[in-house]
Amino acid sequence: MDAAFRRYRLMSFVTGTTLLTLFVTLALHQWDLSLWKSLKPLVVVDGVAHGTILYPIYLVLSFQFVMKARLHIGYLLAMLLAGFVPGVAFAVEYYLARKIYPDGIPARVTSDSAPRG
Repeated sequence: MDAAFRRYRLMSFVTGTTLLTLFVTLALHQWDLSLWKSLKPLVVVDGVAHGTILYPIYLVLSFQFVMKARLHIGYLLAMLLAGFVPGVAFAVEYYLARKIYPDGIPARVTSDSAPRG
């Protein structure tokens, strides 16, 4: 379950960041229309990356984490909606990390640090 959470967490940060940058660039476009020529390539790349590549991966990893952790379907819905509202992905990830790991996220166990016996 730890590996599934780490994958979900990584995609939550990446997807949340691309959504925030998309939101900020579109807000800047509304604020000052002369910025559009310089912002349009970033909006196009960021929008395509978020919508067609990153968000679908985030959906799959969210579903995988919910199934492995045996969470309620409401958590899955919150995770899926977090990809639509800027900033919410960070809040949902923070809440889930505190719920699943109240004492902190455990350190990764590698083959070098695993006990031998």
